[in-house]
Amino acid sequence: MRITQPLNTTRTTTAELSVGELLVTRGLITDEQRRNALATQAQTGSRLGTILIASGAVHPRDLYRALADAWGAEYLDVSRSELDETILPRVDPGQLIRESWIPLFRDPDGTIAVATAERPTETLHDHIELTLGEPVRLVVSSDWSVSKAIQLGYRDAVVDRATEQLWRDHPEASARVVLDRRQQIVGGLTLVSVIALIVLFPTATLSVLSLLLATGFLVGIAFKFVVCMTGARKEFEQTVTAAEVAALTDEELPIYTVLVPCYRESEIIGQLVTNLGRLDYPSDKLEILLLLEADDDETLAAAKASNPDHTITFVIIPDGQPKTKPKACNVGLFLAKGDFLVIYDAEDRPDADQLKRAVIGFRKARRGTVCLQAALNYFNAGENALTRMFTLEYSFWFDYMLPGLDARRLPIPLGGTSNHFRTDALRELGGWDPYNVTEDADLGIRVAARGQRVGVIDSTTFEEANRAYGNWVRQRSRWIKGYMQTTLVHTRHPIRLVQQAGLMQALGFGMLIGGTAVSFLAVIPLYLVFLVSLCLPAAEVGKYFPGWVLWFSLTNLLLGNGLMIWVSMMGAFRRRRYSLVLWALLNPLYWLMHSVAAYKALWQLATRPHYWEKTAHGLTHEDTDVPAPGDHTEREWNEPRVAGPVVAR
Repeated sequence: MRITQPLNTTRTTTAELSVGELLVTRGLITDEQRRNALATQAQTGSRLGTILIASGAVHPRDLYRALADAWGAEYLDVSRSELDETILPRVDPGQLIRESWIPLFRDPDGTIAVATAERPTETLHDHIELTLGEPVRLVVSSDWSVSKAIQLGYRDAVVDRATEQLWRDHPEASARVVLDRRQQIVGGLTLVSVIALIVLFPTATLSVLSLLLATGFLVGIAFKFVVCMTGARKEFEQTVTAAEVAALTDEELPIYTVLVPCYRESEIIGQLVTNLGRLDYPSDKLEILLLLEADDDETLAAAKASNPDHTITFVIIPDGQPKTKPKACNVGLFLAKGDFLVIYDAEDRPDADQLKRAVIGFRKARRGTVCLQAALNYFNAGENALTRMFTLEYSFWFDYMLPGLDARRLPIPLGGTSNHFRTDALRELGGWDPYNVTEDADLGIRVAARGQRVGVIDSTTFEEANRAYGNWVRQRSRWIKGYMQTTLVHTRHPIRLVQQAGLMQALGFGMLIGGTAVSFLAVIPLYLVFLVSLCLPAAEVGKYFPGWVLWFSLTNLLLGNGLMIWVSMMGAFRRRRYSLVLWALLNPLYWLMHSVAAYKALWQLATRPHYWEKTAHGLTHEDTDVPAPGDHTEREWNEPRVAGPVVAR
């Protein structure tokens, strides 16, 4: 927790020092703690109270009581106050979060009592009166209490905004509707036409379809190969160096918000808290929001038992549809106070200096860059065949593919984690689409469609590779379904997409997002044609597929798989995981699994388009470095803070 900057941002070190002395006088902190906090303040430039709260030295309530005394103001704990619902609609909750105040109730004389976590100056008083249009009386409360009151008072508005805001503002950019009217008509006519042609002209139609599938498969693979080769030329370039990170001072670092959506993650929540604690960033400039679903009591209980530090706040997401990660992230975005924001998954182990690298990366990024993607890889790569193939795939994708896309200035589909954003720019984009099950890839394309950019930074977040085959198919089918959703959404107005993003960016999007889904769907038909050609007499096969068509398809199949094997091997060498190199030869079988997942995705797109198929984590048998349970203090203020439109204790 931290104290937000006031509207008039002048710091008064003398006033803060007097508050520190007042806390010592009251026995709430020791003089050594005060001196340590002042030393930290000299390094970071943060407020003394923020530092004391972040270090766990003082409870926010006690600090703000001391501040109220120092400011000559009344203190009021508003966390349990009854709010006048007739006043709340007058002001946007986003403004209240940013400025850290909330109207409470009317006094007997009609004056509106307003709680603020800022110094109740005359300037602030006049600003709030102008906003509400009535006389106000300011009282002081902790920023945590004010935030909690805002979330409770505006519960329905926050949830509605997280769920429907993108749809209301830009319906054509939302996956809430899978197919618009034109797409339904064109798709229906195309399907009927293909069936009719197969019935009337089976040989010619099947030959053309086979050629189209084979060509599309090869073109998609060749595109990825060329981009990877471009990325390979960037292999030894560093976007951010260790020397640049070391040269950073705490004072110049901005406030950073970390969003961690968690659902049914009770088995790994303790490790998550440990991993977040390893981030090398000043605690008084770090805001970590654990986004927990209201019906997930086990994860909430495990999170409380993990003894989280004072940078972590639990935000409870109300139950309701769609129950998706992007909806939870939109609630987190509403609450975020950081200049920058990053998403991590529950099982993530980011490099300790990743936030600092992102800060430097944004300073050095091209104009219009709103997001930086860190690389993803796996800490349990050698567990079984599936984790090995998963690691090969991610190594080529994040170490070669994304740098290649960045170098060629093509759209970058974001990974589901370790996306670092300029918070204001993310809000301007409308946040995430809660109806898209690969909201990350969709957001990357929306960035490109606005003429803005996604870049990459050379930092890695390690995750748990999926070791269970059924779990893998569920996860991958969701990803492919999301690629299909994203393709349908952004091809509703293709001419507009080309005008806004540019021809090359639009083609890159088509090859990367739509082409990936089509390539996976093409695998099973191509494999079947190949097997049929081997098993049946040539005369029988020739009735439907001329020999030259079969040879063309076979060549494309072999060449396409050969290229993917090559880039998979490159990824293993890049990460110096030489024991994985020969596993790349299994890539054709791995793609067959992708094809199975793609057809499941296609079925779900038609039957359950917004269903979020949960991926189970914590299945690995490798050492996860889970810490032993720590000692729990009995002091009330060291209990984890729970916030959100629904509050749980």
